[in-house]
Amino acid sequence: MDVLTHVFVGLHIIGIAALLGGFLTQMKAMGAGTARFTPAMLHGALTMLVTGMILVGIHQAQDHSVNNIKIGVKLAVLVVILGLVYVKRDEEKVEKGLFGAVGGLTVANIFIAVLWT
Repeated sequence: MDVLTHVFVGLHIIGIAALLGGFLTQMKAMGAGTARFTPAMLHGALTMLVTGMILVGIHQAQDHSVNNIKIGVKLAVLVVILGLVYVKRDEEKVEKGLFGAVGGLTVANIFIAVLWT
């Protein structure tokens, strides 16, 4: 079961890399006002959602304790990110503030995962 957990943690990290990488590659365009949400950002966020739910299920199935408040906060942040990226995915340009908010929320989600013990 540990191997399965590690596989899904790896996939979860790949999802966050796709979301954050998509944001970072668009930062120059954000400064010019021409940034847009890429398909990689949407797929990365969806990957994070699915793998995160699977990881919580695996931990609960093994009777490990899960910090439900932390998971709830991370889920809420991810749902906001997903909502913004999904709704604006087809637009040619996304406002700087909105694009920056997705990047900020992504970084916040990373720090919540790492620092909240």
